[in-house]
Amino acid sequence: MLIRETYRPETLFRSLGPEFADPVRPAVFPMTVPRFVNHRVLGRLGLGLLDEAQILAHLGRLEPLPGAQPQPLAVRYHGHQFRTYNPDLGDGRGFLFAQLRETGTGRLSDLSTKGSGRTPYSRFGDGRLTLKGGVREVLATAMLEALGVNTSHSVSLMETGEALERNDEPSPTRSAVLVRRTHGSIRFGGFQRHAFHDRADLVGQLTEHVLAVYQPDLVDAPDPGAALMNRVVEQSATLVAGWMAAGFVHGVLNTDNMNINGESFDYGPYRFLPFNDPTFVAAYFDQNGLYAFGRQPEAVYWNLRQLAGCLLLISEETGLAAALERFPDLYREALRRAMVRRLGVRGADVPAEQALVSAAFRALAAGGAALRWEPFFHDWFGGAASADRALQGPRGALYREAAFKEFRTLVLDFEPDRPARLDSPVFARSEPEELLYDEIESLWAAIAERDDWSPLNAKLDRLEATRRAYGVCA
Repeated sequence: MLIRETYRPETLFRSLGPEFADPVRPAVFPMTVPRFVNHRVLGRLGLGLLDEAQILAHLGRLEPLPGAQPQPLAVRYHGHQFRTYNPDLGDGRGFLFAQLRETGTGRLSDLSTKGSGRTPYSRFGDGRLTLKGGVREVLATAMLEALGVNTSHSVSLMETGEALERNDEPSPTRSAVLVRRTHGSIRFGGFQRHAFHDRADLVGQLTEHVLAVYQPDLVDAPDPGAALMNRVVEQSATLVAGWMAAGFVHGVLNTDNMNINGESFDYGPYRFLPFNDPTFVAAYFDQNGLYAFGRQPEAVYWNLRQLAGCLLLISEETGLAAALERFPDLYREALRRAMVRRLGVRGADVPAEQALVSAAFRALAAGGAALRWEPFFHDWFGGAASADRALQGPRGALYREAAFKEFRTLVLDFEPDRPARLDSPVFARSEPEELLYDEIESLWAAIAERDDWSPLNAKLDRLEATRRAYGVCA
């Protein structure tokens, strides 16, 4: 097998035992045609030398990687869906495929699937993924990574040659299997499942596992549950702040769609904001706006409270309550950092940065539908160094209006952070890369109608150029 000496497989989740997952088999697909392969991520996992046949075997047919898990595991979990508890969840169309150490950092990576066939938790589903759904997830992860959000990475997308019937897509529609990389497959719902069954021993075992594997600095904490809760609160605050700065609406912020590493994953009916609108929803079925853009911090906090309720089986309430009380301040601080990063500036002090961030949100609100979310950050990236570019660009007249005076005045006090980034050709363009609904539909139409993948590939190339220009991710 063509693997590098840096390839380091692990079987840590498997060591938890049978109460946490079920061994399953991948579906047998009529075909496996590579539509997307993330060679950059594969390289970081010691798999950069895989040839085409090996890619088809391991990422298409999902044959075990050498030394990794001998059999896929469908992870067990419960969850609140739109705040209604559902004990009938679990990996229903995916599984944990392998665990590998990342080159250089040694950080654990999980390779998991979507669309890999039925499991004990499929209920009435077919365990499959539509090709359109796979394309949408590849785009979401590429865009979020470019914007500096802690996201899963799409590793591969294979078309699998089946005709699927769906209520939300013209059917029959094409099928696919996706492999994604996260830094942990343990969801809030994993704790919920064991708490539901009043298994304090399993909640404790899972807590000890999470601390030992993901948070080794906390293994000697006197109250492991409270220590874990504090770390998850911190990371979740950073995650939702990243979504808000990116203008991203997850769409389905159920407890089973949040993991203990503060990592965004599992992209269904997501949207990116066309313009500032706190009431904007991503899912057509979210008729009450529970997961609207402006309510995402509240939704994440509600989910954290459910996790704390599970940890009550092993921890004192005072420690868990204290962890939860930190969320508002942590979120505000994380949002300040995320917005300053998005503006590409370096501030003199925290109060000045906070004033700039507040002014930026007021400017976005004042712009309304005339000011798209992503172009605002593109125009002003670099602060004072980009003022002429912003004021002479296609939105210059808008920025010169009185409603933008506060922001214009404050931003001139900020120098660019890593100014060499402004030399990128990305900032010579008048328009940034966005990922709005109509463009996604257009990219899919080229595939569905003409089997033309060139627009999608060109879009992914531009998103990669954006990632490099911003320089926010390795």
